Amino acid sequence: MGKHSATGWWVPLTKRWILALLIMLSISTAIAFFIRAALDPCDRHLEVSDKKRVQSQSVPRIATKSSPLSFMKSKLVLLVSHELSLSGGPLLLMELAFLLRGVGTKVNWITIQKPSEEDEVIYSLEHKMWDRGVQVISAKGQETINTALKADLIVLNTAVAGKWLDAVLKEDVPRVLPNVLWWIHEMRGNYFKLDYVKHLPLVAGAMIDSHVTAEYWKNRTRERLRIKMPDTYVVHLGNSKELMEVAEDNVAKRVLRVSRGKGQDLFLHSFYESLELIKEKKLEVPSVHAVIIGSDMNAQTKFESELRNYVMQKKIQDRVHFVNKTLTVAPYLAAIDVLVQNSQAWGECFGRITIEAMAFQLPVLGTAAGGTTEIVVNGTTGLLHPVGKEGITPLAKNIVKLATHVERRLTMGKRGYERVKEIFQEHHMAERIAVVLKEVLKKSKSHLY
Repeated sequence: MGKHSATGWWVPLTKRWILALLIMLSISTAIAFFIRAALDPCDRHLEVSDKKRVQSQSVPRIATKSSPLSFMKSKLVLLVSHELSLSGGPLLLMELAFLLRGVGTKVNWITIQKPSEEDEVIYSLEHKMWDRGVQVISAKGQETINTALKADLIVLNTAVAGKWLDAVLKEDVPRVLPNVLWWIHEMRGNYFKLDYVKHLPLVAGAMIDSHVTAEYWKNRTRERLRIKMPDTYVVHLGNSKELMEVAEDNVAKRVLRVSRGKGQDLFLHSFYESLELIKEKKLEVPSVHAVIIGSDMNAQTKFESELRNYVMQKKIQDRVHFVNKTLTVAPYLAAIDVLVQNSQAWGECFGRITIEAMAFQLPVLGTAAGGTTEIVVNGTTGLLHPVGKEGITPLAKNIVKLATHVERRLTMGKRGYERVKEIFQEHHMAERIAVVLKEVLKKSKSHLY
């Protein structure tokens, strides 16, 4: 059986259907989806298969011969991560490690903060790196110091990683700073501490995921810390098959959490308001449901309790469903119609889930903040709404708008997919990173002489 046409979004009454809104916690962000009317098993199987083929076409792997990173062959690179987890920063650094290993770079990895007891997530990720030829070494000790002094390049991942310099290298810090590239992903004020970034002005360069975040760091370091940013390079990310494989690892089920900064509370307000709009305007749309993924019945946080209480107060228990935490992203992306990216405050530094969704031909309803504004073309590949309470009603209207205008939704999804193919694939990211690494290595060599 073939896929339903654009005009046949909901199915006949003889079939079961549901339009669902999902809030998901992914590697770096909370995401909300609304799902199309459920198809029968034959239709659903074909549709998921079709969309998975779309994803695989949109994220081609780089052939070693044509890789823009080939100049890194035989060089020694030390990657310093503040932690090893299934969150955005560590996974991006792992992705860089695999790209470099793919061209013959000698890559060593250290993790600064590790729990004293054995951790299944860390165990799994370390073995993934060992299998790919990445050498995982201790964050302390003479071996680490020797590696840092010999390395052609040191990549500090996130602002927090800066504390490792003084704690481990001590008097050798000035010797390595000319070889340091600082990859910054944070957009929260608590990371602007001199203890973390006091050496930032002296490193070879800073690499940041979006122009908005780069400007934010430039202004905040100058105004609050009275220090100057080094040469700063903006590198937009790209979809990676490797990242998806890591994100879908079984151990991922243990690490998600509901987080106020991701905007689930405001989304529920928008969701309720969209239900009221549908009722008020007597719109003919399928029954709308919300599913909160990332819940933990055994350890409910205060924030999650607030979400549940709101659902009870509004008497929408039959429309909102709390599901235990998971990180199996691909099946949801293959089954849904729209992604809602509702991160608050300064938004996401970039928001990798956004381009992953676009690869599945999904339009995006996102906050007009952070890196989302550099990914989503408002009115073309999705619709943006303000952060905070001001965004509740606009988001509700956007939800209703795309639920009732199928052609517009599908057109936005196709345009988003074309945008991913044009600028947000793995080889695009490799090309952008290659430019930065060449500049950093050039500065490092000139410093030697």
